[in-house]
Amino acid sequence: MASEKSSSDLTLLDFWVSPFGQRVRIALAEKNLPYEYVEEDLLAGKSERLLQSNPVHKKIPVLLHGGKPVNESLIIVQYLDEAFPDTPSLLPSDPYARAQARFWADYVDKKVYDCGTRLWKLKGEPQAQARAEMLEILKTLETELGDKEFFGGEHGFGFVDAAFAPFTPWFMSYEKYGEFKVAEVAPKIAAWAERVGKRESVAKSLYSPDKVYDHIGVLKKKYGIE
Repeated sequence: MASEKSSSDLTLLDFWVSPFGQRVRIALAEKNLPYEYVEEDLLAGKSERLLQSNPVHKKIPVLLHGGKPVNESLIIVQYLDEAFPDTPSLLPSDPYARAQARFWADYVDKKVYDCGTRLWKLKGEPQAQARAEMLEILKTLETELGDKEFFGGEHGFGFVDAAFAPFTPWFMSYEKYGEFKVAEVAPKIAAWAERVGKRESVAKSLYSPDKVYDHIGVLKKKYGIE
Protein backbone atom coordinates (compact mmCIF):
# COMPACT_ATOMS: atom_id res chain seq x y z
CA MET A 1 0.00 0.00 0.00
CA ALA A 2 1.45 3.39 -0.96
CA SER A 3 2.09 6.12 1.57
CA GLU A 4 -0.76 8.59 2.11
CA LYS A 5 1.74 11.41 1.60
CA SER A 6 3.58 11.61 -1.71
CA SER A 7 7.34 11.75 -2.13
CA SER A 8 6.95 15.34 -3.36
CA ASP A 9 6.16 16.22 0.26
CA LEU A 10 9.75 15.42 1.34
CA THR A 11 12.18 18.08 2.56
CA LEU A 12 15.64 17.35 3.96
CA LEU A 13 17.36 19.75 6.36
CA ASP A 14 21.02 18.87 6.07
CA PHE A 15 24.66 20.01 6.06
CA TRP A 16 26.74 19.29 2.97
CA VAL A 17 29.56 17.26 4.54
CA SER A 18 27.55 15.45 7.22
CA PRO A 19 27.93 11.67 6.87
CA PHE A 20 24.65 11.33 8.76
CA GLY A 21 22.75 13.50 6.30
CA GLN A 22 24.48 11.72 3.43
CA ARG A 23 22.99 8.44 4.61
CA VAL A 24 19.55 9.88 4.04
CA ARG A 25 20.55 11.30 0.64
CA ILE A 26 21.83 7.86 -0.39
CA ALA A 27 18.59 6.21 0.74
CA LEU A 28 16.47 8.77 -1.11
CA ALA A 29 18.55 8.20 -4.24
CA GLU A 30 18.29 4.40 -3.96
CA LYS A 31 14.53 4.80 -3.78
CA ASN A 32 14.44 7.45 -6.52
CA LEU A 33 12.38 9.72 -4.28
CA PRO A 34 12.34 13.44 -5.17
CA TYR A 35 12.83 15.88 -2.31
CA GLU A 36 13.72 19.46 -1.50
CA TYR A 37 17.21 19.89 -0.08
CA VAL A 38 17.70 22.69 2.46
CA GLU A 39 21.30 23.44 3.46
CA GLU A 40 21.84 24.35 7.10
CA ASP A 41 24.94 26.50 7.65
CA LEU A 42 25.90 24.89 10.94
CA LEU A 43 29.15 26.85 11.19
CA ALA A 44 27.16 30.09 11.20
CA GLY A 45 24.32 28.86 13.41
CA LYS A 46 21.17 26.77 13.41
CA SER A 47 18.01 27.97 11.72
CA GLU A 48 14.74 28.42 13.53
CA ARG A 49 13.23 25.79 11.26
CA LEU A 50 15.83 23.23 12.37
CA LEU A 51 15.39 24.09 16.05
CA GLN A 52 11.62 23.76 15.76
CA SER A 53 11.85 20.53 13.76
CA ASN A 54 14.32 18.85 16.15
CA PRO A 55 13.89 20.58 19.53
CA VAL A 56 15.43 17.70 21.51
CA HIS A 57 18.79 17.17 19.78
CA LYS A 58 18.83 20.31 17.59
CA LYS A 59 20.78 18.40 14.93
CA ILE A 60 20.61 17.58 11.25
CA PRO A 61 19.48 15.63 9.38
CA VAL A 62 15.77 16.21 9.68
CA LEU A 63 13.37 14.77 7.11
CA LEU A 64 10.08 16.62 6.83
CA HIS A 65 7.35 14.46 5.32
CA GLY A 66 4.19 16.44 4.76
CA GLY A 67 5.56 18.94 7.27
CA LYS A 68 6.06 16.31 9.97
CA PRO A 69 9.68 15.93 11.17
CA VAL A 70 11.53 12.61 11.39
CA ASN A 71 14.88 12.83 13.20
CA GLU A 72 18.08 10.77 13.49
CA SER A 73 19.62 9.40 10.31
CA LEU A 74 19.15 5.66 10.84
CA ILE A 75 15.58 6.19 11.98
CA ILE A 76 14.94 8.29 8.86
CA VAL A 77 16.30 5.57 6.57
CA GLN A 78 14.09 2.96 8.24
CA TYR A 79 11.14 5.35 8.02
CA LEU A 80 11.67 5.69 4.28
CA ASP A 81 11.52 1.89 3.95
CA GLU A 82 8.22 1.84 5.82
CA ALA A 83 6.65 4.99 4.37
CA PHE A 84 7.45 4.03 0.77
CA PRO A 85 7.06 0.23 0.65
CA ASP A 86 6.82 0.23 -3.14
CA THR A 87 10.45 1.41 -3.41
CA PRO A 88 13.56 -0.81 -3.06
CA SER A 89 14.02 -1.69 0.61
CA LEU A 90 17.39 -1.12 2.27
CA LEU A 91 16.53 -3.53 5.07
CA PRO A 92 16.12 -7.22 4.21
CA SER A 93 12.74 -8.88 4.64
CA ASP A 94 13.95 -11.66 6.96
CA PRO A 95 13.54 -10.58 10.63
CA TYR A 96 16.90 -12.01 11.74
CA ALA A 97 18.74 -10.41 8.83
CA ARG A 98 17.00 -7.11 9.64
CA ALA A 99 18.12 -7.35 13.25
CA GLN A 100 21.72 -8.02 12.17
CA ALA A 101 21.67 -5.08 9.77
CA ARG A 102 20.39 -2.80 12.52
CA PHE A 103 23.09 -4.07 14.87
CA TRP A 104 25.92 -3.29 12.46
CA ALA A 105 24.51 0.07 11.42
CA ASP A 106 24.28 0.93 15.12
CA TYR A 107 27.90 -0.21 15.55
CA VAL A 108 28.99 2.17 12.79
CA ASP A 109 26.85 4.91 14.35
CA LYS A 110 28.41 4.57 17.79
CA LYS A 111 32.01 3.91 16.80
CA VAL A 112 33.29 5.47 13.58
CA TYR A 113 32.46 9.18 13.80
CA ASP A 114 33.41 9.61 17.46
CA CYS A 115 36.69 7.75 17.06
CA GLY A 116 37.53 9.56 13.83
CA THR A 117 36.86 12.93 15.46
CA ARG A 118 39.25 12.09 18.29
CA LEU A 119 41.90 11.21 15.71
CA TRP A 120 42.03 14.76 14.34
CA LYS A 121 41.15 16.62 17.54
CA LEU A 122 43.60 15.02 19.96
CA LYS A 123 47.35 14.57 20.24
CA GLY A 124 49.74 12.37 22.15
CA GLU A 125 48.47 9.36 24.07
CA PRO A 126 44.73 10.16 23.62
CA GLN A 127 45.27 10.27 19.84
CA ALA A 128 47.27 7.03 19.97
CA GLN A 129 44.36 5.42 21.82
CA ALA A 130 41.92 6.68 19.17
CA ARG A 131 44.19 5.26 16.47
CA ALA A 132 44.21 1.83 18.13
CA GLU A 133 40.42 1.96 18.45
CA MET A 134 39.98 2.91 14.78
CA LEU A 135 42.14 0.01 13.64
CA GLU A 136 40.04 -2.35 15.76
CA ILE A 137 36.81 -0.87 14.39
CA LEU A 138 37.96 -1.35 10.80
CA LYS A 139 39.07 -4.92 11.47
CA THR A 140 35.76 -5.72 13.18
CA LEU A 141 33.79 -4.36 10.23
CA GLU A 142 36.01 -6.25 7.82
CA THR A 143 35.24 -9.49 9.65
CA GLU A 144 31.53 -8.80 9.27
CA LEU A 145 31.92 -7.94 5.57
CA GLY A 146 33.93 -11.08 4.87
CA ASP A 147 33.90 -11.99 1.19
CA LYS A 148 30.57 -10.31 0.47
CA GLU A 149 30.35 -7.63 -2.21
CA PHE A 150 28.23 -5.48 0.11
CA PHE A 151 27.31 -5.69 3.78
CA GLY A 152 23.78 -6.55 2.63
CA GLY A 153 25.01 -9.93 1.39
CA GLU A 154 22.41 -11.68 -0.76
CA HIS A 155 20.18 -8.62 -0.33
CA GLY A 156 22.83 -6.56 -2.09
CA PHE A 157 23.52 -2.92 -1.22
CA GLY A 158 21.61 -2.32 1.98
CA PHE A 159 21.14 -0.60 5.32
CA VAL A 160 24.69 -1.07 6.65
CA ASP A 161 26.23 -0.02 3.34
CA ALA A 162 24.17 3.19 3.37
CA ALA A 163 25.15 3.80 7.00
CA PHE A 164 28.89 3.26 6.52
CA ALA A 165 29.48 4.56 2.96
CA PRO A 166 29.43 8.27 3.93
CA PHE A 167 32.50 7.73 6.08
CA THR A 168 34.63 6.51 3.17
CA PRO A 169 35.63 10.06 2.08
CA TRP A 170 36.87 10.57 5.65
CA PHE A 171 39.28 7.63 5.37
CA MET A 172 42.03 9.81 3.88
CA SER A 173 41.85 12.21 6.84
CA TYR A 174 41.78 9.35 9.33
CA GLU A 175 44.85 7.91 7.62
CA LYS A 176 46.75 11.20 7.72
CA TYR A 177 46.03 11.97 11.36
CA GLY A 178 46.28 8.35 12.50
CA GLU A 179 49.28 7.48 10.34
CA PHE A 180 47.92 4.25 8.93
CA LYS A 181 46.50 2.95 5.65
CA VAL A 182 43.03 1.42 5.49
CA ALA A 183 44.20 -0.80 2.60
CA GLU A 184 46.85 -2.32 4.89
CA VAL A 185 44.73 -2.59 8.04
CA ALA A 186 41.49 -3.77 6.41
CA PRO A 187 42.01 -4.45 2.68
CA LYS A 188 38.50 -5.82 2.21
CA ILE A 189 37.03 -2.60 3.63
CA ALA A 190 39.23 -0.58 1.27
CA ALA A 191 38.01 -2.65 -1.70
CA TRP A 192 34.39 -2.30 -0.51
CA ALA A 193 34.87 1.47 -0.23
CA GLU A 194 36.04 1.59 -3.84
CA ARG A 195 33.08 -0.51 -5.02
CA VAL A 196 30.51 1.41 -3.05
CA GLY A 197 31.92 4.74 -4.22
CA LYS A 198 31.10 3.82 -7.82
CA ARG A 199 27.43 3.28 -7.03
CA GLU A 200 25.37 6.15 -8.42
CA SER A 201 23.43 6.84 -5.24
CA VAL A 202 26.68 7.08 -3.27
CA ALA A 203 28.77 8.94 -5.83
CA LYS A 204 26.26 11.76 -6.16
CA SER A 205 25.72 12.06 -2.38
CA LEU A 206 29.34 12.29 -1.20
CA TYR A 207 32.16 14.82 -1.54
CA SER A 208 35.82 14.17 -2.30
CA PRO A 209 38.31 13.17 0.43
CA ASP A 210 40.15 16.44 -0.24
CA LYS A 211 37.04 18.50 0.51
CA VAL A 212 36.50 16.54 3.72
CA TYR A 213 40.14 17.11 4.73
CA ASP A 214 39.76 20.84 4.05
CA HIS A 215 36.58 20.90 6.13
CA ILE A 216 38.43 19.32 9.05
CA GLY A 217 41.00 22.09 8.69
CA VAL A 218 38.20 24.65 9.04
CA LEU A 219 36.93 22.86 12.15
CA LYS A 220 40.42 22.73 13.69
CA LYS A 221 40.76 26.47 13.15
CA LYS A 222 37.30 27.09 14.60
CA TYR A 223 38.16 25.07 17.73
CA GLY A 224 41.66 26.55 18.03
CA ILE A 225 43.40 23.21 17.39
CA GLU A 226 46.88 23.38 15.89
